[in-house]
Amino acid sequence: MIVTIRDDFDLSRIAESGQCFRWEEQADGGYRIPHGSHCLTIRPAGAETWQADCDGKEWQDVWRPYFDLDHSYAEIRGRIRRERDPFLYAAAEAQKGLRILRQDPWETLVSFIISQNRHIPMIRRSVAVLCERAGEKKRDASGRLFFAFPAPEAILEMSGADLDACRLGYRARYVLSAAQAAREGLFPLPRDFAEAEGKLLGVCGVGIKVASCVMLFGLHHLDAFPVDVWMKRILNREYPDGFPLDDYRPYNGICQQYLFAWERERNLKARGGSDRQTQGGQAPSRLSQ
Repeated sequence: MIVTIRDDFDLSRIAESGQCFRWEEQADGGYRIPHGSHCLTIRPAGAETWQADCDGKEWQDVWRPYFDLDHSYAEIRGRIRRERDPFLYAAAEAQKGLRILRQDPWETLVSFIISQNRHIPMIRRSVAVLCERAGEKKRDASGRLFFAFPAPEAILEMSGADLDACRLGYRARYVLSAAQAAREGLFPLPRDFAEAEGKLLGVCGVGIKVASCVMLFGLHHLDAFPVDVWMKRILNREYPDGFPLDDYRPYNGICQQYLFAWERERNLKARGGSDRQTQGGQAPSRLSQ
């Protein structure tokens, strides 16, 4: 089907923003995107139009919420004033099209546990192997195989050899701890921000950065403001007196993504590389220390 999106929407910006690790870029500029029991292939079809291999009901029920299309990101960007905050304004303009996805909280938790102190290509590889070894086999609209993200029980049943194949290192025990917590009732997490964050911080291996990422990318608390090594650099350099959180509530998480993605992109360009060019693991980590 053809869908029209008259708002900020750039698949490559979203894919490279460090919030999702299973999107597969296609040769025609589109992406193949697994999400839950569904897998969408979506590609540009013209100005503000996109070709999506799903029907209208699936688009409305699954993909419209996933892409957060009920929020106007153009309006959110419009709250940022160049004269008051020139750095954030420049970041938002450069990253126009980026959106915060509504991802599954369980998948988000495991993915960001895996992301700790790792480069993005390595994160993608580990998540992909985890899905192949423990996820349920499914078919997309064209009949192509994909793997659903594994349930907690499936991860707990993985053999040592299968876990080793994921190259998780010390993170393997944290992933297993998260799976055990999920089996014991961690999900669904409370909608209250403080309660949800507290439960996440109670999981072995989950610190404030991972918890903040789950709050933003998994629970869609758009005011969550993860601070990793990239954000520390930005805050120290551009906001020595602190980021003006009160100015941008309740959308500080979107501002954070503009800043994070722009800083990382500029760093990659300065080094003459990109995530696509550095599959050996030299691309920056989402949560490196």
